[in-house]
Amino acid sequence: MSALRAKDDRSKLLHLPGPPQRVVSLVPSDTFNLFYIGAGERLIGRTRYCVEPVADVAAIPEVGGTKDADVDAIIALAPDLVIANQEENNRADIDKLENAGLKVYVSFPRRVADGLSHLGRLAKIFAFDRDPVAGARARQAIAEAYRLLREAEAKRATVRPLPAFMPIWADPLMTANSDTFLSDVLELAGASNVFKARQRRYPLAADLGLAPPLSGDRTQGKDTRYPRITPDEVRAHAPEIVLLPDEPHPFTEADAERIRAYDLPASKHDGIVFCDGKDAMWYGARSILGLPRLSALVDSVRARLDAASPSPAAPSQA
Repeated sequence: MSALRAKDDRSKLLHLPGPPQRVVSLVPSDTFNLFYIGAGERLIGRTRYCVEPVADVAAIPEVGGTKDADVDAIIALAPDLVIANQEENNRADIDKLENAGLKVYVSFPRRVADGLSHLGRLAKIFAFDRDPVAGARARQAIAEAYRLLREAEAKRATVRPLPAFMPIWADPLMTANSDTFLSDVLELAGASNVFKARQRRYPLAADLGLAPPLSGDRTQGKDTRYPRITPDEVRAHAPEIVLLPDEPHPFTEADAERIRAYDLPASKHDGIVFCDGKDAMWYGARSILGLPRLSALVDSVRARLDAASPSPAAPSQA
């Protein structure tokens, strides 16, 4: 089999002697993606958070977590390729793996469409374009994902977007701005992220409005996409729907009660709902398959709000 070249989201060009046969995935999204395109049987290692597809991952050895990968165990497995993510994985771990001579492909999709482009690149890395049967299966899977994306985009253009708040952590209360995959998913589901313009400020006290923020030159290079916010900020943004995910923080009914007490528009019409965090945060196939579920949640709240709104007065017949 002839050599392959692949450029990852760091713009780093990887030279592979052929399609990888022994793969370690350090990203739950990509473990699911590999099974989706028909390459799951090549996985020889995965993180403890790589939990889907449930039946398929059970027999694959764990190699630590996303932030605390067992580098020595991965090196001992001698994989042809390690799949990592710039945001989810520890840069020091990636450096150690590369210094040990392993090929590491690092992704960083920030939009739903980016996740599908990444899915297509994975299919090329595994040389499905050279295998008629497996290639046809992978192309069909990716085509179905793009079809679902186009449906979501078309529907999004016809509905009133609901102002939405999706926290990702409870203490401190945290969310995501527009420069994130999560925010793009919300938009496609028929919502509009009320914190899309909110940048994370440094230090913590500044993020919570208790101190002046550091100047830009002192925060250069810091991640500003996940702000810590106050209940007063949530009230001021008046979301009509609050989506509480089960990861990375597993929000509970107690969390929901606390947010209901903020007296938001969402509190008045059963607009505080639970959702599967994987539908909003796992890029590639999993988010696309989850979009209809998120969209249905948004639709149900929009329907309750519309039903509660007074109908326009009939025109006078005088």
